[in-house]
Amino acid sequence: MTDFTDDELALDPQFAERFQRDDRRPPCQLYLISPLDVSGGFADRLARALDAGPVAAFQFRVKDVDQHEAARLAEPLLRVCAEREVAFIVNDSISLAKRLGADGVHLGQGDGDPREARAILGPSAQIGVTCHDSRHLAMEAGEAGADYVAFGAFHPTTTKDTSHRPDPSILSWWTTVFEIPCVAIGGITPYNAAPLVAAGADFLAVSGAVWNGDETDAIRRFHAVLTGA
Repeated sequence: MTDFTDDELALDPQFAERFQRDDRRPPCQLYLISPLDVSGGFADRLARALDAGPVAAFQFRVKDVDQHEAARLAEPLLRVCAEREVAFIVNDSISLAKRLGADGVHLGQGDGDPREARAILGPSAQIGVTCHDSRHLAMEAGEAGADYVAFGAFHPTTTKDTSHRPDPSILSWWTTVFEIPCVAIGGITPYNAAPLVAAGADFLAVSGAVWNGDETDAIRRFHAVLTGA
């Protein structure tokens, strides 16, 4: 596997041309992930981000709080998403997703089985699974009924500890063989996103690139990449 820095990707516009996106698949969309701190005025920031351009889904991701506190923090964000018809996905916790009536849950490799999530959350729930850089894990997730698989981290990220660095070609392989959507995650910015879109990502999962600055401007920049503007 060859590693590329963000600067190399940004300075090499021909990099994206190594891949040919299948135009029969829907256009790539944004999948927004929360920062760990969603207290205070975060609901207003989320509203501004969602109003800045189309976002397909929002993932609620908090750590080191009990379920009662997590539910309290989630409720105003759930309303913001519902008002804008943005899917609300809970990270890690099937039980919290059930409690909130969320649209779905995203499972890490140690967070439960998609079959269990389906039995608890119902047939319409959106269930995603982290698959790192593994084709085998992705195929297992698909066989278990996952609605999407997530590959990454494609770039260095401070959002979470990562030890896997897939090549964008895994997205091309997945979308050539399977209809289930794939999500690219990990250190994605408006400046390094284009090769992942070209490789076949159905969704770009983004967090720090949005919340570490002006969320409105960041969403607009991502959409300029997605639309080729």
